[in-house]
Amino acid sequence: MAQLQRYDGRRVLVTGGGSGIGQASVLRILAEGGRVVAADISEAGLKDTTAKAGDHRPRLSTVVMDIADEQSVRSGVGEAVERLGGLDTLVNAAGVLRSAHFEQTTLAVFEQVLRINLVGTFLVTRESIAALRVGTSPAVVNFSSTSAMFAHPYMSAYAASKGGIQAMTHALAMEFSKQGIRFNSVQPGSISSGMTDGTGEAKQSVGPGLPADADFALFAKATPALPLAEGAIFAGPDAVASVVAMLGSADAYFITGTEVRVDGGSHM
Repeated sequence: MAQLQRYDGRRVLVTGGGSGIGQASVLRILAEGGRVVAADISEAGLKDTTAKAGDHRPRLSTVVMDIADEQSVRSGVGEAVERLGGLDTLVNAAGVLRSAHFEQTTLAVFEQVLRINLVGTFLVTRESIAALRVGTSPAVVNFSSTSAMFAHPYMSAYAASKGGIQAMTHALAMEFSKQGIRFNSVQPGSISSGMTDGTGEAKQSVGPGLPADADFALFAKATPALPLAEGAIFAGPDAVASVVAMLGSADAYFITGTEVRVDGGSHM
């Protein structure tokens, strides 16, 4: 099957582009002909993305950016827009996951997850609006999660941050509708990513996965209905990247203010 070329001439900024779904989104959009700036807090992750870009490398630039830091976002987005000569699609994939028993969750950790996931999405989007206003069929793809709508134990901070992103996406979709900027979000679930497998630098700095004494019976409702490869418990990040690419392209010209769940039917 021939690769779609929906991104010929499109200028794209992807945060969290150094690992997981963010990296997969970068590679998918490059494969569709886009010019991409991948941003991440991890310089090593960005080097890995560049290495994997292969023949598409000439259309890829990278910028080290901490989305939780206002000045880093301001300078990083400015640099990205300058390199691209504008901006048509923004993908806010950067984020962190911290799992812990609720009563053992410290205020510092709770605030850190909110700062990176929710405030970070706000900062990057705010700094990108001016360029998006004059972009071609401008679109923003945010990252919510199935945890924003369904019970995921031990993830209170993460769920709160993703619920906030989802609500903010709806508000922004309405606010900027007459300016033609589309805002949508994806809701990944049961997806292998830098957060779930610990490969992302930000993930490692925030903390480990589920508590050692986690009750896995509580996750019974989060089991994908669709079959996975033998021995796999998560689908690959490409499952989400393909949806991100659709929402960020002109193909989705009549879609805004909504979310697309990508979870293999876990929450039917």
